[in-house]
Amino acid sequence: MDSAIFHRETNCHVVAVPYPGRGHVNPMMNLCKLLTSKKHDIVITVVATEEWIGLIASNYEACQIRFASIPNVIPSELVRGADFPGFYEAVMTKMAEPFELLLDQLELPVTTIISDSELLWAIRIGNKRNIPVATLCTVPATVFSVFHHFSHLHNQQILVNLLENEDEMVCDVQGISSTHLADLRAIFHGYPRRVVQLTLECISWVPKAQFLLFNSVYELETHVFDALKEKSNLPIYPIGPAIPFLGSFHSSTNSTSPSSTNYFQWLDSQAAGSVFVRFIWELHCHIQGADGRNCGRTKE
Repeated sequence: MDSAIFHRETNCHVVAVPYPGRGHVNPMMNLCKLLTSKKHDIVITVVATEEWIGLIASNYEACQIRFASIPNVIPSELVRGADFPGFYEAVMTKMAEPFELLLDQLELPVTTIISDSELLWAIRIGNKRNIPVATLCTVPATVFSVFHHFSHLHNQQILVNLLENEDEMVCDVQGISSTHLADLRAIFHGYPRRVVQLTLECISWVPKAQFLLFNSVYELETHVFDALKEKSNLPIYPIGPAIPFLGSFHSSTNSTSPSSTNYFQWLDSQAAGSVFVRFIWELHCHIQGADGRNCGRTKE
């Protein structure tokens, strides 16, 4: 796109910065595709390390999505598993500075930042620059709600100690019940102490964002979303599932292959009594809404 036209036609420039992991990058990228499909005067710049840009850029050729890289300041995807606590801490401590420097070099002024909820520094930078931040949570709202319950604790070290010592009982710690502690221990089972500390610190920063997005569906976690909205001052939006097929529901094809873009026809072509197909179809009904519109056909 010509630079002058690019400036003239763009009313909204979003910078999207995902946590460097497939389970985080994929939802972020699919959210970007959904946004650009609905709003034609928006441009999204996806910021990631040079390694990650090399992994994903060729898969997203939409003219409204651009890519900008920061140096490889974190361990490579090839070796991150050898020292995950070290990788996680590097994400939390080494990406912020090059990200902020990059913001000053972008061609267009940034109107909004969409960041992963596990990148607390993105919220801090956005607030410092008076740029609204929408933080994207890739875990279910139910899991987040357990984290959110403890966001008021000033001394999170007490909570980390309780998580480590499974024989220790809860006593005189405001807001922590045995049930909540059991939930957290299940979520963090096997995680190193430092990872737990950093994760809880990230969650404590979420209320400082301006919007909270979930890669989830309201109808699947209705009570959780309603409870979160009552407790939080943040506007909360379930935007999921942010997965590739959503943009292809209205395509037409006669193919019966599961790789076909017409998933409705593929579902209808499956054998009766297929449990997997029924589950997928019922999930689709939840996505369509509580009135079940377009869900008259089910595989019995």
